[in-house]
Amino acid sequence: MEFKDYYTTLGIERDATQDEVKRAYRKLARKFHPDINKAADAEQRFKEVGEAYEVLQDTEKRAAYDKFGQNWEAGQDFDPPPDWDTGFEFTGGGYTENDSSQFSDFFESLFGAQGAQPGASPFAGQQRHYSGKGQDLHAKIAITLEDSYKGTKQSLTLQRPAVNGSGHVITRPHTLEVNIPRGVSEGQRIRLASQGAEGIGNGENGDLFLEIVFHKHAHFTPNKRDIMLTLPISPWEAALGATIPVPTLGGTVELAIPAGSQTGKKLRLKGRGLSTAKQVGNQYVTLAIMVPKAETETDTKLFRSMEKQMSFNPRSNLGV
Repeated sequence: MEFKDYYTTLGIERDATQDEVKRAYRKLARKFHPDINKAADAEQRFKEVGEAYEVLQDTEKRAAYDKFGQNWEAGQDFDPPPDWDTGFEFTGGGYTENDSSQFSDFFESLFGAQGAQPGASPFAGQQRHYSGKGQDLHAKIAITLEDSYKGTKQSLTLQRPAVNGSGHVITRPHTLEVNIPRGVSEGQRIRLASQGAEGIGNGENGDLFLEIVFHKHAHFTPNKRDIMLTLPISPWEAALGATIPVPTLGGTVELAIPAGSQTGKKLRLKGRGLSTAKQVGNQYVTLAIMVPKAETETDTKLFRSMEKQMSFNPRSNLGV
């Protein structure tokens, strides 16, 4: 997928004001409107201009795009990481309530409502306030699996997009203390009362909803509340059985490997996943037998001896 430089599409500088964005769009929209411009590429150019405006005219989308796109150039191959938009506060619950399918795959990969029907917010059904109480805000925060396993208290600084007096998009830091409950799962939301947008007049503030995503872990893979681990073992541990140390989010434990285990065998460590007071997560250990290399003459002799003395045919189930 190619990165799209929306500033180049509209022919403006990256520090353009919101008024300059609007003027550039109106000029180009008139120029490339299919009813006026009969050139073969007019309709495509018109769509590209509309897509660029959809992002840059929106304070929240523009702030996130600017952060993500500062190290990219138009036409470069890219693949946005799933947590690219963490740390930004947004109204509503999604980037857009328009039909994002009318835009490019690039737009969809960044701003489309993930897991929702076109035009639907991923937080649909939550009340939004336009008078009195301030709007609810939403943000993603990335935590470690260890944070979820133990529960923790963190000081977070989120970025709240705004437009300053000169018409430029800026972000204002919003620092707050957050209690990460033990066993919180990816996609779960934490509600912080009165931490959303300011109310109108004497209205109370809206709420802030924090959606949890996990940093990639070097060893563990989460599956809802369960934790998955691939555990390398030696052929003799698999054949004879053994008790070996296994890492978990709560520390190292001893795991009994049954004799005759094969690659792919799955063992359960009860309660070693992301558990709450009411829900238990487990850790599942999948065995992977690692065959040592014959790096010395002694190694080679040992393998030759096993070849001659053991009546083992790994392809017997194939009839050969």
